[in-house]
Amino acid sequence: MYAIETKNLTKKFKEKIAVNNLNLEIKEGELFSLLGTNGAGKTTTIKMISTLILPTSGEIIIKGKNIKEYKIEAKEIINLSPQETAIAPNLTTLENLEFMAGVYEIRNKQEKIEELIKLFKLEEVKKQKAKTLSGGWQRRLSIAISLINNPEILFLDEPTLGLDVIARRELWNIIKQLKGKITIILTTHYMEEAEKLSDRIGIMGKGRLICVGTSNELIKKANTNNFEDAFVKLATGGEL
Repeated sequence: MYAIETKNLTKKFKEKIAVNNLNLEIKEGELFSLLGTNGAGKTTTIKMISTLILPTSGEIIIKGKNIKEYKIEAKEIINLSPQETAIAPNLTTLENLEFMAGVYEIRNKQEKIEELIKLFKLEEVKKQKAKTLSGGWQRRLSIAISLINNPEILFLDEPTLGLDVIARRELWNIIKQLKGKITIILTTHYMEEAEKLSDRIGIMGKGRLICVGTSNELIKKANTNNFEDAFVKLATGGEL
């Protein structure tokens, strides 16, 4: 079964077409990266699939069910870690996790919180107010919060944006531990990140899906020596 399918998915903002007849299939348990230049339509696509905005037309099917009919059920198995760090700045790390566990009415919430603190190595900052954390710690906490409800599908929107190279690599290692356990849809402008983490990659341009494949398949398709050059060539219609 596919975790996510879209059929002729389209979103218009007045006269502007942001997403144009998108047909996408994401396998259950894979890490799928959705790439594109600014304005390609990837953020709008993510917002539609994660039920934040309604499509103009087309279908979104989550684990075999059309979300027009099963929107509440879809929301229960989806979560999103947004580009903007989503934490309560005046709460401690632990209080942030406890608060969100309460919002989602998590059973055995203490067990889940301890699991996330261990996974994201938050022990040393769990009593520290979130606003005093470095950018890397804040991103870890934000992603940990998005996992509090045990989602089957997780959207990571630019998860390492603005982080230094060490903080970025540490987050990569955490994301790798999640691979295969849940379906992850990643957006990023870091080509190395997409290449290192993804099972498959989709490249969008002008609201359309240009191509899908592994990083090696896309390098071969573009006839380039590396993935960054392949992305540029495919995303721009053949220009390096």
